[in-house]
Amino acid sequence: MRSTLRKTVLTLAALVAGGAGAAMATTPAQAAPSTTKATTSTTCTTDAKLVPSCGILWGGAAGGFTSAPRDTALKSWEAASGRTATVFHAYHKGNEPFPTKSEIAMTSDAANPRVLLLNWKIAYKSTWAAVAAGEQDARIDAFAKRAKAYGKKFFLVLNHEPENDVIAKAGSGMQAKDFAAMERHTIARLRAQGVGNVVNVLAYMGNEKWMAKSWWADLYPGDDVIDWIGLDSYVSVEKGYHFGKFADLLDRKPKGGLGFYDWATTKHAAKPLMVAEWGAYHRVGHVADKSAVYRSVLPELAKRPAIKALVHFDTKHDDQGDRDISIDSTKNGLAAFRKLAADPIFNVKIG
Repeated sequence: MRSTLRKTVLTLAALVAGGAGAAMATTPAQAAPSTTKATTSTTCTTDAKLVPSCGILWGGAAGGFTSAPRDTALKSWEAASGRTATVFHAYHKGNEPFPTKSEIAMTSDAANPRVLLLNWKIAYKSTWAAVAAGEQDARIDAFAKRAKAYGKKFFLVLNHEPENDVIAKAGSGMQAKDFAAMERHTIARLRAQGVGNVVNVLAYMGNEKWMAKSWWADLYPGDDVIDWIGLDSYVSVEKGYHFGKFADLLDRKPKGGLGFYDWATTKHAAKPLMVAEWGAYHRVGHVADKSAVYRSVLPELAKRPAIKALVHFDTKHDDQGDRDISIDSTKNGLAAFRKLAADPIFNVKIG
């Protein structure tokens, strides 16, 4: 979802203290890496591109739109959900220095190993075309030094959900082709400076409105640049727009076209798929049970072997103040989410 779903801190401390689409084609499904359910006798680990050998990476994001430290917010969400997030999702823009001290500390916790998923609006106060032309090379170079000093593997998303930022007008500097050029230039420059610990993710919105645009395919910069395909998508638990269960956020499609999961596994079958933001929402002040959505996740994952990471986004209200995407809006919903989080398929060790 857009920055309309950026991160608000979870108000879960009291709860914790109190105890608390189209069918996928046969060929792509066979070509995609298989997902093997983790068991107590299986050790699932990640490879050089952070793809798990079995199981699925579990992650979360919390703390946006507040002054609360993001690490503290994530730990509160972890306590409420009952599982430590393997993926710590955070957001940055422009010249902000990152990984931050708190992010580094979160991924240096031997008792709770985590890997970073960092969104970077690299073209902040600029344009994609300008970045591609070298205008922000100093910004890229500064990040390259920090990334190399950090040393550990981490996921990087350059301008997540680019569809919503496209200005489909010649000379705007923000056309879909400009986004692809920005991706290629940035990754090439990082690689040329010896940055080998970045795993690049292209995180789409996967909204049927954007997928129907003639320029949508132009966003993709090439398989040699992208390591993972990402999706930021949500479902409503109130009947109406985007009402549904977990499958519905994966399968949105333009008229006559493929749903997002089918598109990714057909056009880019060799790429692992990350649900980089997901959740169920209802209007603020209109409480509705999210249990059915959470219960639908595991059956869908079993049918969709390309999905290798699942990263929940939690907020009491988005930046427009109209959607509650928190896991604890009802007691039954939280119980269902905790049951989902406890599944051993998410027992993956960072390699």
